[in-house]
Amino acid sequence: MMEYKSELLRTLSSRGYIHQVTDAAALDALAASQVVPAYIGFDPTAPSLHVGSLVQIMMLRRLQQTGHKPIVLMGGGTGKIGDPSFKDEARKLMTDETIASNIASIKRVFEKFLKFGDGPTDAVMVDNAEWLDKLEYIPFLREVGQHFSVNRMLSFDSVKLRLDREQSLSFLEFNYMILQGYDFLELSRRAGCRLQMGGSDQWGNIVNGIELTRRMDGKEVFGLTTPLITTADGGKMGKTAAGAVWLNEEQLSAYDYWQFWRNTHDGDVGRFLRLFTDLPLERIAELEALEGSDINQAKVVLATEATKLCRGAEAAVQAQVTAQEVFEQGRAGEGLPRLKVTEGTIGIVTALTVLGFAASNGEARRKIAEGAVRLNDMPIKDERYEILLEQDAPVKISLGKKRHGLLERG
Repeated sequence: MMEYKSELLRTLSSRGYIHQVTDAAALDALAASQVVPAYIGFDPTAPSLHVGSLVQIMMLRRLQQTGHKPIVLMGGGTGKIGDPSFKDEARKLMTDETIASNIASIKRVFEKFLKFGDGPTDAVMVDNAEWLDKLEYIPFLREVGQHFSVNRMLSFDSVKLRLDREQSLSFLEFNYMILQGYDFLELSRRAGCRLQMGGSDQWGNIVNGIELTRRMDGKEVFGLTTPLITTADGGKMGKTAAGAVWLNEEQLSAYDYWQFWRNTHDGDVGRFLRLFTDLPLERIAELEALEGSDINQAKVVLATEATKLCRGAEAAVQAQVTAQEVFEQGRAGEGLPRLKVTEGTIGIVTALTVLGFAASNGEARRKIAEGAVRLNDMPIKDERYEILLEQDAPVKISLGKKRHGLLERG
């Protein structure tokens, strides 16, 4: 492994963020000698990002912690197309109003992880619609399009996968990689950006931007990607049986967010502590060395530290207390997700789906039939069961051993 001189690359390497780097020695020398403005792009396809984006957010946090400048690029322009990378089908097109609303909602999460402002290492958020919406088609083709080889674009895995499966890839989506490469050129010109970071699936797009910037402006810029983050059982990071693990409070309660981290596979605890918390490596090594049931102590630390960053210290502590009340003391904790019912009764299938414990009525019925659903710790096996709610007498609803909520008369 290369011995890095810069604190930036030493930190990224020691915590497990680095998969590929273009000209690591030159980037290391640059980062050791000056502030490096660097960006990662995020498409505003929903009002919240999910845990699958968290490694990228944390990488921007590491960048700022080591004295460099994070640029959060929101894809207000490219979001009108949708990144085809490793997707089986085209994304639905969004209106300008939806994109603007999503960007405003997503920014609230970044403000938890980064310090924004006008200082040399303060983070900034920019929207690529600022330049992409103003492009004129013919001039863009002449000035930028000439630097892209269709033969090479067809060889990228993100495109090749769709074509090999004989799935449609629209001309609209095919343009995405050109526009992303152009983003790097624009950020180099506008903000002195020298580095693009992203997931390993973005390597081809990042290299395109590096080459375009070199050919058009003669500037040297760099790329760095993270490994694909999968769980120890081979699952995709951030995907659970109940759906995506959202970062915004409106989409997922702090308690459920805390529980996601608490349920980490034993084999992932050390890696996730390095990637998703600010704990020192020495402390992480101690936690990672725990064996048997003691590893659960490390999982509680992981859950609390990760929740602190995303939801704040108070929410993290409340989630931990709630978990102890529910699991150790058998009480209905105050921090559980709640559903207010105005009619006084609610069907058990409806309660499960509205709380987000089941993705559909069919899934809720299957869970009930399996005996996985309980009310106030009593198993319910009748999918037609109507839950009666009285004032000031909340009912605890549970799915399995780890998902709990409160139903209240409202």
